[in-house]
Amino acid sequence: MKQVSIRIPAEIGLQSELLDKYIANNYFTTQYEILKRSVDARGKIIQTELIINLYFKEQIPSLNFAYPISALAPQKRIIIIGSGPAGLFAALHCISLGIKPIILERGNNVQGRRRDLANINRFNIVNPDSNYCFGEGGAGTYSDGKLYTRSTKRGDVESILRILVEHGATPEILFDAHPHIGTNKLPKVVESIRNKILQSGGEIHFNTLVTGLILKGVTLKGVITTADEYQGDAVIMATGHSARDIYEILNKADVEIQAKPFAMGVRVEHPQQLIDDNLYRLRGHSRPDYLPAAAYKLVTQTHHNNQARGVYSFCMCPGGFIVAAATQQNELVVNGMSPSRRDSKYANSGYVVAIEPTDWEHHTAEYGVFAGLKLQSEFEQTMWRSSGETQTASAQKIGDFIQGKLSESLPSTSYIPGIVSRNFNEILPAGMADRFKAGFKEFGKKIDGFDSNQGIMVGAESRTSSPIRIPRQNDTFEHIRIQRLYPCGEGAGYAGGIVSAAIDGVNCAEKAVFKYCI
Repeated sequence: MKQVSIRIPAEIGLQSELLDKYIANNYFTTQYEILKRSVDARGKIIQTELIINLYFKEQIPSLNFAYPISALAPQKRIIIIGSGPAGLFAALHCISLGIKPIILERGNNVQGRRRDLANINRFNIVNPDSNYCFGEGGAGTYSDGKLYTRSTKRGDVESILRILVEHGATPEILFDAHPHIGTNKLPKVVESIRNKILQSGGEIHFNTLVTGLILKGVTLKGVITTADEYQGDAVIMATGHSARDIYEILNKADVEIQAKPFAMGVRVEHPQQLIDDNLYRLRGHSRPDYLPAAAYKLVTQTHHNNQARGVYSFCMCPGGFIVAAATQQNELVVNGMSPSRRDSKYANSGYVVAIEPTDWEHHTAEYGVFAGLKLQSEFEQTMWRSSGETQTASAQKIGDFIQGKLSESLPSTSYIPGIVSRNFNEILPAGMADRFKAGFKEFGKKIDGFDSNQGIMVGAESRTSSPIRIPRQNDTFEHIRIQRLYPCGEGAGYAGGIVSAAIDGVNCAEKAVFKYCI
């Protein structure tokens, strides 16, 4: 076996038949394995950078990777609240250690969630327990399925990716620089993981909302749900960033939670052709099929009232769609997703501004630790009222927003419930509006046409992270005061995406099992 790094035109590197010929002609073998692949569009010729293992007499190693399954110990169990990436991977890890996981999920399974999402898009009806945020697989199930993470020091990223491949994700996620699965494939992956958990002896209870805690002093014995009481050796709380009722339950039970900074803003949508033209320098020509829809990441510093804060893109979805992500009837929240082929004619990304304690201090006296969450809720409800109290979203052309005038017309959009013209200068907080104006002008210097009327703002993008953290000990991952409680994932404030949440689920399961079950 020999490992090589090569840099070749993308036309060859991204088309398997041409790459096969290139490897055969230059290295005299037809057996190879791609370890890393990225696209570099900075030069005159778009290049692919590859790290490849070449095999001559040896066989290419199998991609098969089965998560180890052990016989489950009788009467030992871990309660897991939430079936997002953190909850599912916590359950898989419990099983590998011989401990039974019991997952409690407030929403529907992936099939049932489709009906709930259709009701949002067609009839403006939001099921508060089953929507784009809640239900089997969590917020990630109906998303782009981006798997890029910086959490490499927290755990084994490759093992997470291999488990996803084992359950139906494309093998390309193992070597692409910015891997993603796609919203059309994620439900099947999630369903396959569910079946593995059930076949291995675990339990999953859908439409089961946690309503209370079973506490004995400072020890958590289990939880109360709409269906029954569940007790176990430990509780992993992996409820996601939108489960506001969980924070209220914890606070009522005198379980410490903390306010933390977060971010809010809008979704911005452009024609994908505009992004392709800029990043690939196509000069008006169509993007070749072998090139992926172009993606970007933008960030700049802005100043308002002599205070510097960043404006940055978040969760960029090339060839994607804007979706309705509200979890209550009286709020307007949007998010983004992409299918695996990223073949929509639209590109969208969240654009957010950091929200700091000084922004919610006027709420602190009345709402205490929930002051930031109150500010977040107010923003979402303001956007809902401005949109006519439906899931039709407020929107404005970016050029018109910068000039301070209402858009007389709006372009077509990927957002299914539809958009209505509103002046974001009047409905965004003053500081946020000024920062976006400055930020969008800067981004227009990097992407020609970004700050023109070819782009639209759609609001509100407000669920980038939770305004609340459930504090835990750095070494044990256990709550700082409540024994047997393991805050986990995005909702607890310790993850920011599918892979980082999955890693956190594995780590919490490891700590809980070895302390209380083995």
